[in-house]
Amino acid sequence: MELCDATALELLELFRTGQALPTEALRSCQERTDKVNPAVNAIVCEDREAAAKAAKMADEAWRRGEPTGALCGIPLAVKDTHVTKGMTTTFGSPLFREWVPEKDQNFVARLRASGAVITGKTNVPEWAAGGTSRNPVYGATGNPFNPALNAAGSSGGSATALACGMATLATGSDTGGSLRNPAAFNGIVGMRPSGGLMASERRPLGWSTLSVDGPMARTVTDTALMLSACASDDRHDPLAYTLPGETVRASKGRFFPLKPVNLKGLRLAATEDFGSAPVETIVRRAFRNKLPAIAALFGSMEMTEPDSTDADRVFAILRASVFYAAHAERYCDHFDQLGPNIRANVEEAQGYSLADYTWAAKQQTVIYRSYQYFFENHDILISPAITVSPRPWTEMYPSEIDGAATTSYFHWLAMAYNVTLSGHPAISIPVGVDEHGMPFGLQIVGPRGGDALLLQVAAMIEAAFADDPDLRRPVPDIKALAAMPPIASRPGFMPPVSTANRSSSIKDISYAKQP
Repeated sequence: MELCDATALELLELFRTGQALPTEALRSCQERTDKVNPAVNAIVCEDREAAAKAAKMADEAWRRGEPTGALCGIPLAVKDTHVTKGMTTTFGSPLFREWVPEKDQNFVARLRASGAVITGKTNVPEWAAGGTSRNPVYGATGNPFNPALNAAGSSGGSATALACGMATLATGSDTGGSLRNPAAFNGIVGMRPSGGLMASERRPLGWSTLSVDGPMARTVTDTALMLSACASDDRHDPLAYTLPGETVRASKGRFFPLKPVNLKGLRLAATEDFGSAPVETIVRRAFRNKLPAIAALFGSMEMTEPDSTDADRVFAILRASVFYAAHAERYCDHFDQLGPNIRANVEEAQGYSLADYTWAAKQQTVIYRSYQYFFENHDILISPAITVSPRPWTEMYPSEIDGAATTSYFHWLAMAYNVTLSGHPAISIPVGVDEHGMPFGLQIVGPRGGDALLLQVAAMIEAAFADDPDLRRPVPDIKALAAMPPIASRPGFMPPVSTANRSSSIKDISYAKQP
């Protein structure tokens, strides 16, 4: 096994026993990047000199027997929407093509303080808007199982980098599934934690639970390790509320090491579509085929779902408010440098009234309370992580699913955003492939605040299928990827330039200009 394919836990043990060094792990990831990144375009920015310096410091720390943190020497890829000191951070936008931040955002700073070695930045959709990681700065990211197909988004570059062994851990974020959807398409693990757990000072609507940062890895245990290293009570995030003098989120042992759980004592619920999501037949069939083996692990299983009435419209309105808060000024000042997704979100938000927003916030509360009732009678909920099998990344979004038109460019993300609205933690883990040979992601949803239980259950499922050729994590063909032509040579690699005009209904506004 090459070091770039090892888990974080395996690397830490190799470092501890002196069988390998962080510089060797970094070099292995970089060699893999050189070999396969041209085919998929997951890593879009590197600072190899700085990475080598950080890895050498980790070497010395391990030699002294004094590792600097829980992730000392572990190669980490950072999503290009996460502000990273000394590395170009573009958000996939031409506006920030040359921006090199002078400091890390707090999430990245916590990971760096834990000893992680940042290997590079990973590709995203422009401003993380959408489920296809393709932007006018860096172009498209291809799926490692077929680079002509979508790696999903918005954390698509992170997921692809992990699947290919370009990093051991990676950062992601999630509003409508941006951690879970790429994890599903790439055959890795992506967790959406409870709001406030991965504290962030950068959300423009600090009290909104829609957008969260989260960990990505190739195994559930590594995901738990990363979560434990960067969970925080950071006072700059209003959702990270705590009690005076008491550590809540970062308390030792809360999330790692994982504790065993008796699945036979848990009541499992399963749904194909949350009652309304547009799930294609291929995905339904794969879920049905895998469900008996999963259900057999639990004490009981029932096909049912929480009441998520009006989830599509609720999410559309609340999501629009988040994008309006973040981008309305850019829409006014830099319209010609914004892509169609950002423009559409700002214009949609302008069309909603305060009454619309109030209704959506109220209905989200109804959905939240329906989840509380649901979890009185069930312990864990599972579903497909995403509605479709990967399609070409030249499609901005699926305009139809099984012949039925989708209602928006994010409607195909409904399996994820149904859960987003509840505020419950969720994770996508790989469970074999679908009939097209593409990775199949299983979404697991835990109870309110049940992040630790969620990780424990996911790890037990992962372990149960580790030796099952039909249900274990699929691995891309690295040799085949290395022999493929660069993805940049494929037609449509860079998205077309939009010539739309700015809506005259948008008023000039004044928000802080910080990205």
